[in-house]
Amino acid sequence: MLERVHLSIIREVELQGSLTAAASVLCVTQSALSHSMKKLEQQLGTDIWLREGRSLRLTQAGQYLLAVAQRVLPQLDLAEQRLRQFARGERGALRIGMECHPCYQWLLKIVAPYLAAWPDVEVDVKQKFQFGGLGALFGYEIDLLVTPDPLFKPGLEFVPVFDYEQVLVVPGAHALAGADYAEPAQLATEVLITYPVPTDRLDIYSQFLTPAGITPRRQKVIETTDIMMQMVASGRGVAALPRWLVQEYAHRLDVVPVRLGPGGIAKQIFLGAREADLQADYLQAFIALARQPLAGAGDLPGL
Repeated sequence: MLERVHLSIIREVELQGSLTAAASVLCVTQSALSHSMKKLEQQLGTDIWLREGRSLRLTQAGQYLLAVAQRVLPQLDLAEQRLRQFARGERGALRIGMECHPCYQWLLKIVAPYLAAWPDVEVDVKQKFQFGGLGALFGYEIDLLVTPDPLFKPGLEFVPVFDYEQVLVVPGAHALAGADYAEPAQLATEVLITYPVPTDRLDIYSQFLTPAGITPRRQKVIETTDIMMQMVASGRGVAALPRWLVQEYAHRLDVVPVRLGPGGIAKQIFLGAREADLQADYLQAFIALARQPLAGAGDLPGL
């Protein structure tokens, strides 16, 4: 009846677009693949695909099996990977997805002592899951998600690990450098440097500019924090970043943090994980370490 190979075929045909391409990826002949699926259809008493010329379209039964494949196959792949690690004498693997651009520097401060304390655990950081981490958690592609914007869903748990303040970053010679706080209207003539993120996910817009009906003169997108801070220091624009991060850069660049509005913008960083995985001791240890104040981190992790 239904076997893992059938789910793999359905997934690959959907990904590759044809039986021929799927057979190539799975290292089988097209005839063997077709025979396997035809036999399954006969056993189940229902078609998996409707054949329209040279193309295939999944039936309702096929769509259901595709959903099963997308849910089950990543779990089986992960189980095999973990068993191979156990066979090599390793504890397991901790795959961390980043949904927070400026948090990479913070993560490095956690990873170093963690690797020393857990030498039999592999650690991998996957930044490609920025702003798509929820699906990666459900798809068993990552084990922990670092995010400032948790989405609480059944089967997932988000643990707050530290508080921070989102601030405006300006060069030392800027008119706002000595101000107690910035007003939204004062950014109307500024070039705002941001990460490549939709504006509705940027706090500087959603919690500061948009409610006031203000837009900056121009928005410039930069992917890396280092270049962003260099641009601000050279007077090419302003940015919004965590206060602790700005204070770290202020030791070597002429940049100044300025509160956004009289009350500021308070944020938290969360670690998200699947509830079923939270019993793993090495995962619990990482979360516990992430919640501890870091020596030598200046203002991190407070406001």
